Formats: sequence, structure tokens, C-alpha cells
Amino acid sequence: MALLESLPTAALAGTILCLSWLILGPLLTRSSLDNLPGPPAESWFIGNLRQFFALNPWEFREELARKYPRVSALHAPFGFKWVHVWDPKAFHAMFVKDQDVFEEPLLALRVVLGPGLLGTQGEQHRRQRKMLNPVFSTKHLREMTPIFYSVVHKTRDAILQRVRAGPKDGVELDMLSWMGRTTLEVLGQAGLGYSFDPLTEDRPDEFANAVKDLFPQLAKTGILRLLLPYVLDLGTASFRRRVVELLPNKRVQRLKDISDIMHERSVLIFNEKKAALEKGDDALKHQVGEGRDIMSILLRANIMAAEQDKLPDEELIAQVSTMVLAGMDTTANSLARVLQLLAEHPDVQEKLREEVISAAETEDIDGTIDFDKLMDGLPYMDAVCRETLRVSPGVAALFRITTRDTVMPLMEPIRMRDGTLSNALHIPKNARVIANITACNRDPALWGPDADEWRPSRWLEPLPRELEEAHIPGVYSHLMTFIAGSRACIGFKLAQVEIKTVLFVLLQHFRFEPTGKPIQWNSAAVQYPSVGTGAEPEMPLRVIALRP
Repeated sequence: MALLESLPTAALAGTILCLSWLILGPLLTRSSLDNLPGPPAESWFIGNLRQFFALNPWEFREELARKYPRVSALHAPFGFKWVHVWDPKAFHAMFVKDQDVFEEPLLALRVVLGPGLLGTQGEQHRRQRKMLNPVFSTKHLREMTPIFYSVVHKTRDAILQRVRAGPKDGVELDMLSWMGRTTLEVLGQAGLGYSFDPLTEDRPDEFANAVKDLFPQLAKTGILRLLLPYVLDLGTASFRRRVVELLPNKRVQRLKDISDIMHERSVLIFNEKKAALEKGDDALKHQVGEGRDIMSILLRANIMAAEQDKLPDEELIAQVSTMVLAGMDTTANSLARVLQLLAEHPDVQEKLREEVISAAETEDIDGTIDFDKLMDGLPYMDAVCRETLRVSPGVAALFRITTRDTVMPLMEPIRMRDGTLSNALHIPKNARVIANITACNRDPALWGPDADEWRPSRWLEPLPRELEEAHIPGVYSHLMTFIAGSRACIGFKLAQVEIKTVLFVLLQHFRFEPTGKPIQWNSAAVQYPSVGTGAEPEMPLRVIALRP
């Protein structure tokens, strides 16, 4: 009884101590980050974080990149400091050389998705990556290209049906929705041997809606996610589940529902695939993908792997949702961005169409070309894709937390607040670091004074010497869009094939024009377009059939 009576007092004392540390901690302790230049805080309570994480933060982020050096300090709540960086040499340390020091905060994704590639660290992540690497190879992508064409042709036919039923001057369609449905079906058939959407009628898919809603919901629960490290090990899993169910927060409940939906479908797909595999190759040939899909190959490889390399069922199931989440919105939103830019630049669209039609007529294979010509034989297509991924990376910023004190090297010295020059920075343990991918991709010192301009022709010219000498560590074309190191996007080649296949097919049949509606790109884990700020994700474009 005495213990129970003392609990409220202890809880109150603990709360007071925590609040006291939040208020007095930054005042009583000095940090090496205090000497970093950076913008003034909007307020002591919120710092700069509301500005940086706003739905429309682009003006503030541009000011950060142009007014302050490549490494600067952002004010966090209660007087703490975060590090904002877009220096190529610092990126090499963060993502390659010292990636174990700059750890990705993954708890939220692990809770929602399970222990898949996006939710694991260290040896567990390396083991999964080793198993998955072969199925994302160029050789395997070449073999899967017919699946890509098959799905995109269904999209073409569905759009053509709607356009022909409308007026001759075109029909307004939400191309973000169509690109989302297309990428989900490509990932379903090529990745999982499973069909999510026949692309013949407008019908909602619960799994697709859950995937599309995950990143926006995570963005809306940022403060709550900061509590995860402190509550994740409380009690049993069933106890924690019950606590979540009782929380009177609509966003938390939506995240719970999303997690449940994705897990249930993942288990269903995994069990179907495993059962077919146990029946032999003949059973697999009667499934979607005919056993050539990534999941089938992964399961076969897992059976043949050495015991220490095998992935347990829990990790294999988690790869299903992980594969879809990592590849759906990122690719669909990039495709929507390309189509928007082509609509706004009709001269570029027409030049690209001429290249596409010429290649299609030369091959004369039902309007398709083989994998090698698609990837390496269309220089203007390649330029358009590279330039779009440069100026508009799907993931505009990434986050890391230092696991120990470390030194961050810099490409060029920066002037500190006290007037001294520094070519390396001491970063304390548990510091939060924001990697600004967009700022690095648009650095005018490396890309020239028109770095913010979408100009595909720059890729048909010699690249600037400054860019070559910067040694940007990204895995793709001097860009950080797909990041670097062992946590680089494992499916970046798959995304390129998918984007090029969609453009190659659609540009032979349609012209895209703006509707006049104001399109706003909103900040989230994967940035997305809407009509006006904060509205539902959509990209309305006027679509006109070239041959009515």
C-alpha cells in the first residue's frame, strides 16, 4: 500500500526532473554545435523545426542552402541543436566510411513493417542485403522487362479508354493515381508474383491505400515517434498492443490499422508463394510472374543458403511490405513529377517523343524495345530522367543519430560563429543530423549558376569539373537521390527501368498538358503533389490521345 501511495509522488518528481533538464540542460552544458552558424530560432519551444518540416518548407530550406555553409546548426525544441548538412565529403563519412556512427533512426519503420530491409541495422541488415542483392541485378532486371511492359500496356489501354470517351481536346486525369496503381502492379507482379490491380476499373485497394497513407501519417506523428525508444520494451507485445489500442489519437490508430493491413497481406502473399514453391517449379509457373519474381527467387535462394545466412520467416514476410513501401510512392511520385515537367515544357516533351517513336519504329516490336536499348540507347530519355531525379529527389532529406562522438570532415572550411575557420567538426554522441539531399543535388558551386533549373540538356554536355572533383558518394550519377553505402536504395536500377518503361509507352500514345490548377509539392518522407497546400495527393493533367 505504501508503495502505491508513493507512486504519484515519484511520477511527479520524475516529470519535474525531465522538464527541468529540458529547460536548463542546454543552458548549463556547452556543445561543439553552439559554434556552428545557422538561422535564428523561430521560438525557444520549437526552434526551427516547424520551418524545416512544414508542408511547404522549400523557401526556408533554400535559404539554409544559400545563406549558410554546407554544415550549419538548426535550433531544436528547448534550446537543443541539430546539424544540417549537404557537404559531399561529410556525406561520404555519414553514408559510407562511418555509417555505423551515423545511425538511421528506424524504430518507427520496424514497428510498422517488421524486421525487413528498412527496419534493420548492423549484421541483420547486412545478411538481408546479401540475400537480396542478386535479385536486383541488371541480369535479373533484363529478364523481368517483359513483365514491366505487360503492366504498362494495361495502364495505357485503361487511360486510352477514358481519353477516347471524353472530349477531343483531352481529359483531365489524376496521373499520380495512375502512376501509383501502375508502380504497385509492377512491384506486385515483378517483385512478389502477385496481382494487386487489374488496371481495368476504378476500384480501391485496401493495401494500396495503406501504403500511400503510411508516410503522410508518419510525418504527422513526429513528436509521438520520439517517445518510441522509451516505450518499445515496456511489457509484452500484447500489453503494448493493448496500450496502443486505447490511445485516443486518430493518427496513432490509423498507423495501427496501416500496420495491420500491410502485415496481413504480406503474410497472405508469403504463404501463397511458399506453398507454391513446396509444390515445385510447375506450380510456380502457373502463378503471376511464373516464378521469375523477386520473392520466388529470394525464397529459393533462402532454401539453398548456408544455415548462418538463412532468413527466418519473420524477416521474409517483412520484405513484402518493405519492397512495396520502398518502391511504390518513390517511383510513382517521380513519374508524376516527370509528367508534370514535360507538360510544362512542351518542347522537351516533343523532343523526347520523337526519340521514343523513332526507336519504337526501328524495332517494330509492338511499340517496345529491349532492355539494353531502353536503358542505354535513348540519350534524351536518360537526360530527362536524370535531371528530374536531380532537381526533385523523392526523399528530400534523411536523418541520422550519432552513436558516439565523431569528427565530420568537410570539403571546404566553414567560418564558425566565433570567426574561426574549420575544415572538420566535432559532432557529439546522440546528435541529430539532417542530410539535405536536395541541396547537394542543386549545389550551384558544383552544378553551375542554373543548378535550380530543370534543364535535361545539361546531361548531354560535359559535366562541370567542380562536380567531378567533389566525389559525391551517391550510387547514381553524381547525385545523392538514392544515397550511398550499404544503405543505398537497393532497387534504384529497378526504379530506372520502371520510369523509362512508363515514359516509353505513354509518350507514344498521349500528349500531356497542364490543367491550370496550382500544383504544390508537399514535404513528407516522400514528397507528394497536391492541388493547393496540404490537400489530398493528386496530380491532375490534361491527357490527349495522339491518335483519336
